[in-house]
Amino acid sequence: MTQPPLTLRRWKRAEYERLVDLGLFQRDPVELIGGQLVVAEPQASRHATAVGAADDALRAILPPGWIVRAQMPLALDDESSPEPDLAVVPGSRGDYREFHPTSPVLVLEVAESSLEFDRQQKGSLYASAGVQDYWIANLIDRVLEVYRDPGPDSSAPYGWRYRSVETLAPPSVVTPLALPSTQIAVADLLP
Repeated sequence: MTQPPLTLRRWKRAEYERLVDLGLFQRDPVELIGGQLVVAEPQASRHATAVGAADDALRAILPPGWIVRAQMPLALDDESSPEPDLAVVPGSRGDYREFHPTSPVLVLEVAESSLEFDRQQKGSLYASAGVQDYWIANLIDRVLEVYRDPGPDSSAPYGWRYRSVETLAPPSVVTPLALPSTQIAVADLLP
């Protein structure tokens, strides 16, 4: 007996946000990635420590007019509302009272078990949204992967890929594209 193919339902961001407002996802942390609900990985101690350290390092270098959002949604397109570990956006917290940010200048994911997903799926998603600076704090190899220069690539999951990839290890420093006069020690992003 032949099984019919599974039908996957693609969700729109507006539908997803309505379900969030209704409290549907209180027990399972999920994010909307390319129209699909993805259950977030539980955070081990090392992951949580790295998110906190990177949050501290980014906040320390930001001038007024910029904020860091930790594990909060971004409204990237009609089918995606990812919740990166950290995102740097212009403005103040109050600017996002009604709507999530759409144009982060920097997104940072801390990766251990999610490393390949963050490189391939999320990397393509962020590139397609025009995020110019995407960083992965790779806890497996204890390096910072810096992705820049998004461009079209039909072989990528969302049709875009970063054309520049740099891998930095301590004691290197990294300069956010949006803040060219600042530097962050890579070691501060990889406790």
